[in-house]
Amino acid sequence: MPIPPEDPVIDGAPEILLRAGTPYNLTCWARNAKPAASVVWFRDGVQQPDAAMSTDVLSDGKRETTMSQLLINPTDQDIGRVFVCRCSNEAIPAGKETSVKLNVHHPPTVTLSIQPQTVQEGERVTFTCLATANPEIKGYRWAKGGVILEDAKESKYETQVDYTFFTEPVSCEVHNDVGSTNVSTLVDVHFAPRIVVDPKPTTTDIGSDVTLTCVWTGNPPLTLTWTKKESNMVLSNSNQLFLKSVTQAEAGQYVCKAIVPRIGVGEREVSLFVNGPPIISSDTVQYAVRGDRGKVECFIGSTPLPDRIAWGWKENVLEMGTLERYTVERSNTGHGVLSTLTINNVMEVDFQTRYNCTAWNSFGPRTVIIQLEEKEVVPVGIIAGATIGAGILVIFCFIALACFLYRRRKGSRKDVTLRKLDIKVETVNREPLTLHTDREEDTASVSTATRVMKAIYSSFKDDVDLKQDLRCDTIDTREEYELKDPTNGYYNVRAHEDRPSSRTVLYADYRNPGPTRFEGRPSSRLSHSSGYAQLSTYGRGPSSEYSGDPVPGPTAGPTTAETASQLSYETYGGHTAFPPNAGYATYRLGYTQPPPPALDRAPYDPYDPLGKYTTATRFSYTSSDYGQRFQQRMQTHV
Repeated sequence: MPIPPEDPVIDGAPEILLRAGTPYNLTCWARNAKPAASVVWFRDGVQQPDAAMSTDVLSDGKRETTMSQLLINPTDQDIGRVFVCRCSNEAIPAGKETSVKLNVHHPPTVTLSIQPQTVQEGERVTFTCLATANPEIKGYRWAKGGVILEDAKESKYETQVDYTFFTEPVSCEVHNDVGSTNVSTLVDVHFAPRIVVDPKPTTTDIGSDVTLTCVWTGNPPLTLTWTKKESNMVLSNSNQLFLKSVTQAEAGQYVCKAIVPRIGVGEREVSLFVNGPPIISSDTVQYAVRGDRGKVECFIGSTPLPDRIAWGWKENVLEMGTLERYTVERSNTGHGVLSTLTINNVMEVDFQTRYNCTAWNSFGPRTVIIQLEEKEVVPVGIIAGATIGAGILVIFCFIALACFLYRRRKGSRKDVTLRKLDIKVETVNREPLTLHTDREEDTASVSTATRVMKAIYSSFKDDVDLKQDLRCDTIDTREEYELKDPTNGYYNVRAHEDRPSSRTVLYADYRNPGPTRFEGRPSSRLSHSSGYAQLSTYGRGPSSEYSGDPVPGPTAGPTTAETASQLSYETYGGHTAFPPNAGYATYRLGYTQPPPPALDRAPYDPYDPLGKYTTATRFSYTSSDYGQRFQQRMQTHV
């Protein structure tokens, strides 16, 4: 008769404490079963196939005990995991089961991160050490390149990085009661090239092979070039430069240059010495002054240095010392040996002699022939005279320039230009106007008119000079193509009409002189800001200065009378010095003009430039085309 097994038992149940990484056998017992019970293991509901099972028969010879073992290798991932042992036989097909829970102790599991991940040299980064452990974490320890960082004891470490962080790792060590875990990382720091292996000067014999080595580091990856100094030809792009069968011409300085794009450049120079016969690098033609001390130089710059240097000329040979007028000296310059042949009191024969410089070393001799030629000397008197002459010429140039600028500035005062787009005003001196040919010329009257007009022009010119510097300040250019009267009717300017063919000086009337004292005339006005040119009226002096008889002018027809542009000089009202009927003569200056083709207003619109004077000069302006850009020229002729 079958007997079911007793309840299964797992050694160490209900919880087993294990250590991560240490293998362990889970053992399950199924006792007193007939027949022997079978045992099956489950992990998270999945049957485990690798269990080992054994059976023992009890003393009664009928019942049996079954033992099953399951080998596991626990990790920190097995903490809290449950394993189930199930046993069954014919008496209990459904079986019986029991379970065990794992508690796995393990050293810390560490993850080290950097923020930011890529940085420039000199920037700051933060290292974060994330760790899990069972049992709990006891502490942190940081190191760089194997050197403990005493000030870093937390899970985070912040610092400023340099190029060493690219090659020396930063490590974080976390420990608990079970053990410790150390994790390290390098920083992706961008930095300019840094030399790792400096190239070393190399000396070799002519015909030998040479290898020059130069190692750089940089981040991002650098570009390496080998060139010969003062040459742009790239000889190699690797850490080594290989030269085969070198010659003396290949001796010199070589440059190893490393370039990190957008970061920086580094370079090193290395010398290559090639042993060979002497190399003489002196000019084959040298110069001296007749009668002075002359020198002939011979420079040997090869390696090894020459053992012997000798000078030969004619039948003479001299290595060191003095021979008659000749002396040989030798000096070491650091780059080679300089041998100098000094000639005292250079003569004509010395310029006809060839000088032989020969040098010897262990690789053989080398020779160069040097010719001495006469050097022309410019006398000191000529140099001094040329210097003085040049100085005088420069002074004259400065004086001429100053005179030119002065005359130009003085001459510029004759013109007044209004910076309107299409109007130019000039004042030009002319000879006095001639009286009408039909009239008898009155010499006294002409003289008086000339004085009056000169006085008017002088005042007008003074105002023009005063206003000239302000002529561009307030000109209204808002209506670029609208042609406006710059004198507000003070002069009659016509763009496309000819000037009047005749001018007349009219002395309309005069008055007997009075006792009143002569008063100075008001100043003329020329306003550049408003575009108006003005001439004020002036008081007259005593009549004794003028002719007693009026000088008649030419008879003007009706058309002339209507279109004449007049310049009036009348007494201005309200002035105590000149009453209206005090006996002063009134003079009018005018010239005839053809009538304008069309005007929206009368040819002469009055304009009172001073306001308080009774009479003012009048000026009218017309233009036949307002849309065309041009310049008009207006002149007052005195």
